[in-house]
Amino acid sequence: MAFWRISICSLLLLLLSSSTMATASIYRPRKRPTSSLIQEKFIQCFTGSSQFYIPLSTAFFTPNNASFTSVLQSTAQNLRYLVPSMPKPEFIITPQHESQVQASVICAKRLDIHLRFRSGGHDYEGLSYVSQIESPFVIVDLSKLRSIKVDIQDNSAWVEAGATIGEVYYRIAEKSNIHGFPAGLCTSLGIGGHITGGAYGSMMRKFGLGADNVIDARIVDVNGRVLDRAAMGEDLFWAIRGGGGASFGIILEWKIKLVPVPATVTVFTVTKSLEQGATKLLYKWQTVADKLDEDLFIRVIIQKANAGKNNAKTVTTSYNALFLGNAERLLRVMQQSFPELGLTGKDCTETSWIKSVLYIAGYSSNTPAEILLQGRSTFKNYFKAKSDFVKEAIPETALEGLWKRLLEEDSPLMIWNPYGGMMARISGSQIPFPHRQGTKFKIQYLTLWQDEDNNASKHFDWIRRLYNYMAPYVSMFPRGAYVNYRDLDLGMNKNINTSFIEASLWGVRYFKDNFMRLVKVKSRVDPNNFFRHEQSIPPLPVQARY
Repeated sequence: MAFWRISICSLLLLLLSSSTMATASIYRPRKRPTSSLIQEKFIQCFTGSSQFYIPLSTAFFTPNNASFTSVLQSTAQNLRYLVPSMPKPEFIITPQHESQVQASVICAKRLDIHLRFRSGGHDYEGLSYVSQIESPFVIVDLSKLRSIKVDIQDNSAWVEAGATIGEVYYRIAEKSNIHGFPAGLCTSLGIGGHITGGAYGSMMRKFGLGADNVIDARIVDVNGRVLDRAAMGEDLFWAIRGGGGASFGIILEWKIKLVPVPATVTVFTVTKSLEQGATKLLYKWQTVADKLDEDLFIRVIIQKANAGKNNAKTVTTSYNALFLGNAERLLRVMQQSFPELGLTGKDCTETSWIKSVLYIAGYSSNTPAEILLQGRSTFKNYFKAKSDFVKEAIPETALEGLWKRLLEEDSPLMIWNPYGGMMARISGSQIPFPHRQGTKFKIQYLTLWQDEDNNASKHFDWIRRLYNYMAPYVSMFPRGAYVNYRDLDLGMNKNINTSFIEASLWGVRYFKDNFMRLVKVKSRVDPNNFFRHEQSIPPLPVQARY
């Protein structure tokens, strides 16, 4: 029997038998030197370790540097983690060559300085640029490593970690209008971290996740070595494709497999309010969404809105879709499988795949594709998010209770993403992302606010109450969650020493039985837990490894 197939319950009993076995890391914090001394020693080590010289003024940003704040905030999405009370790094490193990433790891390890690293800054709980569990820390910002090399003849592309998924889409479409890649809907996602969590998008029902379509990778390991798939081995290659970011090393680049797309695709959005029968329609969607033609992806965006002349509050459900084909065939599919939506030819827009990317991302129809090259999102909010996976249709009575709760919050948002198709055919253990066969759809819950007010706690309270309300209607044992929608409410590592027992509480929610295999890989490739954060994969305690 493979080691990782030992049940989590059995291992917990083993660990609980000795209190000395409850923590995994052997790190012991020492008395820290001053900030100036940390910077001096790191720079001295860094310049001696990197094989590629660049002026320090373009690679290092300290709090005394005029550009420090703008660099820190440049890609961060969740404003909750940029407030003055949040911990700030000793400095930020912006490598322009992979040897500088290697040097960052080597020097941080040598000097016992904690590393955080980010590619796109979309981490929902800010884990790529804030450390709430240890200090000092430094950030390795990969945003300058964004090379994209598309090989149409090979149906592949090498993409550096700092490139955004929008840039990847653009560069593919630049070479071919019949090739694409099945990854994120938000075009400013950094591809380095995006794929480490799975990377779902509007072609997932046809081709699976972005992580399902990775064929090689290059990573800096705990010893500062650059490893490709052959050098790292299949276990580590398995772990980095969906096992969550920043637990096993620093992704330098991915080799992705391109997928065929038709020259003409079709998009539509149809919105129904409560007054227009949204409840019954959404119930019907739940029964068919995972069974529709796999060329068709229909997600539902649920929001609070004004209705009527008196601006009374209501809830709207917007059916936002991509179909890999022309409108004529789409209408036949809809008439056969989901006629209740009432889709007509006037609702449909035929376009190219790259234009559909812009449409799904929320851009207006006249937006040029070059907007994808800007590389940064204009979406910056204070927000809190949660997620669920649904296996059985939520009854109409429960939906009525859901509407009532949405109307209580200022700016609530829910997004329901359909599964089925290829997602149901890929094994739940092929990569660490386990939510496959039997999953009808995924729910993302969000509450957003615009300023750092003293009532932030009310938004947290609201989304937690909503999450509790939904418990009877979603997956159970465990209640699943999507690792790219990090949620520290599920549990977190409390200090430098990572507890396997505590990590299991959230680990099985993100990864189900794959969590144990991830722990085994971590124990082999990073046994001293150098790569760590509030929800990193823990290594096993030394006593439990044998």
